[in-house]
Amino acid sequence: MALPVKAFLFDLNGTMIDDMHYHNKAWFHILNDDLGANMTWDEVKSHMYGKNTELLIRVFGKDRFTLEEMNVLSVEKEKRYQAEYRPILKLIEGLAGFLVAAKNKNILMGIGSAAIPFNINFVLDGLDLRHYFDSIVSADDVLESKPDPETYLKGAAELGVLPAECIVFEDAPKGVEAAQRAGMRAVVLTTMHEAHEFAAYDNIIQFITDYSALDIEKLV
Repeated sequence: MALPVKAFLFDLNGTMIDDMHYHNKAWFHILNDDLGANMTWDEVKSHMYGKNTELLIRVFGKDRFTLEEMNVLSVEKEKRYQAEYRPILKLIEGLAGFLVAAKNKNILMGIGSAAIPFNINFVLDGLDLRHYFDSIVSADDVLESKPDPETYLKGAAELGVLPAECIVFEDAPKGVEAAQRAGMRAVVLTTMHEAHEFAAYDNIIQFITDYSALDIEKLV
């Protein structure tokens, strides 16, 4: 029998805001125009998970850049992404009301993202969302990023709940895998990936395109 739900843990990019196209575009130009990777759009998209440093290592190998160089590239990528996305920064449809409803039901909420704090702050402060969240786990807070479960396990621990008492909101297969390995159920946003791409995972409660039709009463 499932435990009562006490917490919601949200991935950020592609889950709370529909911005993954802009991340992909920023990486596409940095990898190809600046670094000469000669990758297609879909090849870049296939690497859109985990930390920025991990992406660079996957593409170029571990000896191409120093950590300092990768950190500089990471920040440059986020600056380009933010400059283009800032004019249209907004929550996915229905999420604003969903956050209010969850808070009114005393559901604890946290963010578990592979983004660096620079990007998380861009969203939380740009949309005045910080007061909803009692835990924020970023790329800088974990040793292993998704699909490792560390991000979500740390979020649950910071909220003081058991993994089985959490529902994760995700948009990426690697994120759903992280939730599954953490012992958490998941709701999937199909902003970046289609439902069939999640066939390997049995922890999915529901697929949604946005939050407008999501019934919080059925989740908790």
